[in-house]
Amino acid sequence: MKTNRRNFFQTLGAGAAGLGLTSMPFISGATNSSKADDDDQILQIGDSIAIADTKYGKVKGFILRGITCYRGIPYGADTSGKNRFMPPQAPKPWTDTLPTVWWGNTAPQIMDNRYANAYSSFVDHWNYDDVSEDCLKLNIWTPAVDSKKRPVMVWLHGGGYTNGNGIEQDGYDGENLSRKGDIVFVSINHRLGPIGFSDLSAAGGSKYADSGNVGALDMVAALEWVRDNIANFGGDPGNVTIMGQSGGGAKVCVLAAMPKAKGLFHKAVPLSGSTVKAMDQAASQKLGEYILKEAGLNASEVDKLQEMPWKDYIALANSAAKKFAAENSGTGVRGGFSPVADGVNVTKGQFYADATGLSSDVPMLICTTFHEWGMARTMPEMEKISREKAIESLKERAGFGGGLGDKAATVYDAYAKIYPNAKPIEIMTLVSSNRKGAIETANAKSAQKAPVYLAWFGWQPPLFDNRMRAFHCLDICFWYANTDLMLTHTGGGKRPRALSEKMSGALLQFMKTGNPNKGGLPEWKAYTTEKGETMILNDQSELKNDPDREARKMI
Repeated sequence: MKTNRRNFFQTLGAGAAGLGLTSMPFISGATNSSKADDDDQILQIGDSIAIADTKYGKVKGFILRGITCYRGIPYGADTSGKNRFMPPQAPKPWTDTLPTVWWGNTAPQIMDNRYANAYSSFVDHWNYDDVSEDCLKLNIWTPAVDSKKRPVMVWLHGGGYTNGNGIEQDGYDGENLSRKGDIVFVSINHRLGPIGFSDLSAAGGSKYADSGNVGALDMVAALEWVRDNIANFGGDPGNVTIMGQSGGGAKVCVLAAMPKAKGLFHKAVPLSGSTVKAMDQAASQKLGEYILKEAGLNASEVDKLQEMPWKDYIALANSAAKKFAAENSGTGVRGGFSPVADGVNVTKGQFYADATGLSSDVPMLICTTFHEWGMARTMPEMEKISREKAIESLKERAGFGGGLGDKAATVYDAYAKIYPNAKPIEIMTLVSSNRKGAIETANAKSAQKAPVYLAWFGWQPPLFDNRMRAFHCLDICFWYANTDLMLTHTGGGKRPRALSEKMSGALLQFMKTGNPNKGGLPEWKAYTTEKGETMILNDQSELKNDPDREARKMI
């Protein structure tokens, strides 16, 4: 997934999301599954409370509503200066107990006008703290610091490979799932964009051999930290699930194609974003040469890029990427800042191609939403859009991909036949969903021995005069039992909570056994290419056999 979801939302008029609602760190967990008595003390913090060991030193957190929390634990060293473009280094050990009670720095990214759109700020209220290259930090929620081996969830945030952090939405909070399922929840920050994925290997030689993948190697380093330390936090390093949404879903798939990540996780869950291949290295290396040219440097001066302020470097690299795109338009060569198929850190060719190879023993649960790119939320006039206008729009733009061109009318009519009661705006968003990519990933992964389970989330919130629909990001808080916390996505209350209880139950079963059944949803059969078994998630969930197959094939 190479398109930045926030840029896409801006294109559709939904805007870049912001901090319209302040994240309140000590009230957020009073939601779906909290059992705390409001009259009792709910926060505990002190010199001898929530102390845990890591291989680098002791850390101190706090206990909130019975869940022990740690924020901003270093899993890697500062990535600035000589560490920029280099694989992650281990953090420097510390002797005093390190207070880990606040989130780690967000990875370098352009924050200008991030919160400019009022409605998006209200709905998504992204949470951001300080931004710096000292960003290799993780957060933990655990029922107890003990020797019990609990299943572990590792959350990979969305935002393409360009934006985001591990706590950017309140729906990412791990407290409720940790409590409900007796599991350990981990979220991470890692390098992004040009800082994390500038391939300078052609220009800089062997020193920069890994530069195109250091953001992905950060994720491996975080998983290695989990392997080496999570038992000290009540977790089982032998039962780790990685899960991500949008760009985070693609990261899940990339980790499944990284030899260095083998054995570090045991189940995989990509939501609304997946991929079956990484960027071609010829293109990424060529983009690296454009970066050097944009900086006015020769091959012997690559090290000077490590000395630039990070914001200046991102601006320079983005400018180089624009020139690369313009000068290679129509050639089929596509560049950008995302993991690179270098054949060492990330496999070349299609992921999962070897039926008994890398990640063949890792079960996968894939989900997308019905109306990923629901552009009518703040544009009520689109509710009355005509078939003809919808087709014209689809000619130019259809989700992450380009427009459908002359196929737009045929594809539109095929979906309208399957969903005869859908409005033109709903047909548009169905066509533009991530379902085609999810099926591509499911087909590839199902050739391996571990099972694949496929879901399609169709629940729609009663907000903005019912114009939100099943939009991109909506399902996250359902999986994590946070529907009463992410009120601006769900409205809160018993209706979304009822579905969330079943979805989070299925996820917990999948984490524990590799099979989502017996968690509250109807019988969920594993996906096959022949039948395309798909769990439709809604107030009344049901398993269907590839309901949009014929229409989807026309895209």
